[in-house]
Amino acid sequence: MTAAKLDAIDLKIVDAIQRDGRITKLALADKVGLSPTPCWMRLRKLEKAGIISGYHARIAMRLIAPIATVLMEVSLASHRQADFDRFERTIRDLSEIVACWSVGGGVDYVLKVMAHDIDAYQRLVDALLEREIGIDRYFTYIVTKTVKDETVLPLADLLPPQL
Repeated sequence: MTAAKLDAIDLKIVDAIQRDGRITKLALADKVGLSPTPCWMRLRKLEKAGIISGYHARIAMRLIAPIATVLMEVSLASHRQADFDRFERTIRDLSEIVACWSVGGGVDYVLKVMAHDIDAYQRLVDALLEREIGIDRYFTYIVTKTVKDETVLPLADLLPPQL
C-alpha cells in the first residue's frame, strides 16, 4: 500500500482532529490557518480517503464497572490461509475481543480482551476452544495496571522528514 500524499495543512488537520474530535469547523480552520470552507473540503477529502476513519469517545470503563483487561497470545495449529481466515472471521464477531493483531514471531496473534471478570474471560476462551477454530496454544496476561494507552499518534515522529 502506498502512502497518501499529504501537505503540511492536511497534517495539521489530522493532528488537530485526532486530539479533539469535537473541535468545531470554525476552530479547526483557525487552528490550521485556513478559511472554513477550504478547511471543511480538506477534512471531507481526508475522511473519504479513509485517512480519518472515524470519531470516537474514549470511555473510562473502570469508572463505570469493574472489568478485566486481558492480553492473549494465540498460536494456530495450522498455517494455511483458510485457517487464518476462519480464526479472524470468528474473532471479528466477538465483542469482548476489542483488538486483534496478526504478528510475526513466536505466536500468530495478540488479542486484547475486555471481560466482566477473569471467569468471564475463561468462559470466552473455553467457547473459542469448543468452536475448533484452529487454536493450538494460547497464553494469558492479565493487565494489572495501565501505564500508558495513547490514542493520539505522534505524527511528527512517524512521518518522513520531508513532510
